Amino acid sequence: MNKLIVSPSPHDENYIKTSNIMLNVIIALLPAWGVAVYFFGLRVIPLTAVCIGSCIFFEYACRRIMKRDNTVGDMSAAVTGLILAMNLPVTLPYWMAVIGSFVAIVIVKQLFGGLGQNFANPAITARIVLMVSFTSEMTRWIKPMERDYDAVSSATPLVLAKNGGELPSYLDLFLGNTGGCLGEVCALGLLIGGLFLAVRKIISLAAPLSFIGSLFVLSWIGGDDPVYQILAGGVFLGAFFMATDYATTPITNKGKIVFGLGCGIITFVIRRFGSYPEGVSFSILLMNVLTPYIEQLTRTKVLGAKEAEKHEG
Repeated sequence: MNKLIVSPSPHDENYIKTSNIMLNVIIALLPAWGVAVYFFGLRVIPLTAVCIGSCIFFEYACRRIMKRDNTVGDMSAAVTGLILAMNLPVTLPYWMAVIGSFVAIVIVKQLFGGLGQNFANPAITARIVLMVSFTSEMTRWIKPMERDYDAVSSATPLVLAKNGGELPSYLDLFLGNTGGCLGEVCALGLLIGGLFLAVRKIISLAAPLSFIGSLFVLSWIGGDDPVYQILAGGVFLGAFFMATDYATTPITNKGKIVFGLGCGIITFVIRRFGSYPEGVSFSILLMNVLTPYIEQLTRTKVLGAKEAEKHEG
């Protein structure tokens, strides 16, 4: 005899495993990573391997030391390592990349409880720590197709825009023929990856569009070239791959839009008035801190629900 079995929600069984989500993110990053290999040479490969390998090692060791179930199999550590590598210049010494991996995995992620418990994006925090600690190495760029990694450092498009100089064309910015971090140079590759994740329903485009759109509008109002501002630097990398992180960004659509707007505003302010030519990482980190408050203000109220009355004791 068939029985109607009623169970608590959720009832949707078409869930996606964490490892599948992470695999999709890795696939989405491959176009931009491949362009970085083409323009910056084979050193991109070992640098990426060091970041991914050390992130996996630190996660495995940390979970063993804390006597918790190992989570290496969910591939989140590998994604953190890949995103961290995309935030580094190709000339960065390997041991500094290992320090960045330690900061990302041990300090930012595992000390707060692991995947889903961290309040800030691990890769972004690691990049900022490396930027503050090793400024000269983190701002040492080589020209595209330059295979001499000891060559004189060149300037990124944002540095040229801030200090004056011959600016690269829109096409160079779009295709990746400029100096910068591995994941900052090819807007086309990042756009393809972001749209891939959106089509696969891994991410929502609410935060990326509000991030890129607000920066575009503010740059136009401020008298800067808005197209140049969104194509240069880490806007596309931050918008599609870091401002959409499940653990550190709002879950509501309204919250995602507010988050993106905040990132766009802060990025514009830092680029326009700050000493740093780039502000994407700082903007996302600051908005990560505000995420709980954004969710509280934008959450949907349950129909018919009443707030609990406060009783004076």
